[in-house]
Amino acid sequence: MRMKEQIAPVRGAGVLAHIASLPGRYGIGTLGKSAFAFADRLAETGIRYWQVLPLVQTGFGDSPYQSVYSGSGNPYLIDLQLLVEQGLLKKNETEKCRQEGPKIDYEFLYREKIPLLRRAFERFDRERRDFVDFVESERFEDYALFMTGKTVFGNLPFTQWDRACRFREETGLARLKREHYDEYLFWQFLQFVFERQWRALKTYANERDVRIIGDMPLYVAADSADVWANPQLFRLQRNLTPAKVAGVPPDYFSKTGQLWGNPVYDWPAHKKQKYEWWIGRVRRAFKIYDIVRIDHFRGFDRYFEIDAAEKTAEHGVWKPGPKEEFFRALRESLGDLPLIAEDLGILDEGVIRLLENVGFPGMKILLFAFDGNENNAYLPKNIVENSVCYTGTHDNETAFGYVGSLSDGEFTLFAERVARAARSLGVRVDVRTRASVARALCTLALASGAKIAVLPLQDILGLGNESRMNTPATAEGNWQFRLQKMPTAEVWKKLKRAIGQTGRNNQSDKPRF
Repeated sequence: MRMKEQIAPVRGAGVLAHIASLPGRYGIGTLGKSAFAFADRLAETGIRYWQVLPLVQTGFGDSPYQSVYSGSGNPYLIDLQLLVEQGLLKKNETEKCRQEGPKIDYEFLYREKIPLLRRAFERFDRERRDFVDFVESERFEDYALFMTGKTVFGNLPFTQWDRACRFREETGLARLKREHYDEYLFWQFLQFVFERQWRALKTYANERDVRIIGDMPLYVAADSADVWANPQLFRLQRNLTPAKVAGVPPDYFSKTGQLWGNPVYDWPAHKKQKYEWWIGRVRRAFKIYDIVRIDHFRGFDRYFEIDAAEKTAEHGVWKPGPKEEFFRALRESLGDLPLIAEDLGILDEGVIRLLENVGFPGMKILLFAFDGNENNAYLPKNIVENSVCYTGTHDNETAFGYVGSLSDGEFTLFAERVARAARSLGVRVDVRTRASVARALCTLALASGAKIAVLPLQDILGLGNESRMNTPATAEGNWQFRLQKMPTAEVWKKLKRAIGQTGRNNQSDKPRF
């Protein structure tokens, strides 16, 4: 039985901009003044959707797709000025965290911001009723214990902790919490503060008819509270290290595939628990976001499994996922949900059939459209309404970076194809220069038939690959993009005009969720 299509019922435009990429004084975008100003600009421009990358606390490599806990908030995104206003910090104390460079320096943030947040915690009233209730709810119990263990055991992976804590023996956990209670409360405090700052921002955006599209990675990190607290749900060895890990085979991004290293799920174990862990995870996501994009959706049909000892993803095997049964369980527990399926990469009949059956919109990427194949599903004329159209994602080159990398001959052919696509939609674009072709891709996304069109902030600004967010299969230089200042009024004016010309700003037709 085909499930009901769950995407938003109105045509709208969105912007992909991670909170961390917003401008600010203290090394990274935060949930403070700049984020509220950005929400204002989106609303004034007629943008309905603000898509962010996962807001989770990052672990090794600083990737928002590798978190210490899938339900956490990133302490780096906590706004220091708001803590000053609450009397938890003094203004002069925040100067140590001042850094306005062109890239995020995570080592600097770890060295300077975490100690400052500890100082704020020292001044915080731990007996506040709302904080006591927050802790006693145990929503972040596993997370707080996990992060306490990371501190106590010198930031080692949990597989190298002492046996009692590694295997979560009752006496070991009780001792860890009792002997390091201040540390345990500190991590609870960070989530308490993050949740309140995020809730204020999201409410502010929603009141201005801007909805938040969040991102949920399919997998969780090997060294995470998720795996530590639920080892029976993952393919692990007896010592709790992964036996099988996730990735993708050789593809467009990498000749040797991508070896992600995340432990794969033991799906039969999840089925025995009626997918309780996953249902809880999705429920938490919808307390944070209005719409959720599921990363690597194809893994629910079949997933690529690699022996943990392998050095590349070339020798993995495909295994069956939970398929439609999982989504039936999700719907029975949580009802109809506005989900977006990241259906990029290697697709076969199984995942295409699964996507059709569950009714979620897939993603259409214009950078993949112009290969000369008139049946290419990413060509604007072929994009169906129940989809979300992007110029590119956080894993792609920027539009200008891609066009700029083409040889003269390749560029001429690409520009001709872009112009032809524009004519098929009845819109006018300039394809005389590489910069104008990159802008034309934004126009085509907005003019496409997709219910939602999302433009990465870098493409709106016409930035090159120096501003790329992530290069798959590389370990360094990712997730560092940040603005030095807000886009100018002229940028927003041009975007608003494009949104109006492509019929995505009917203010009388409000989003309904």
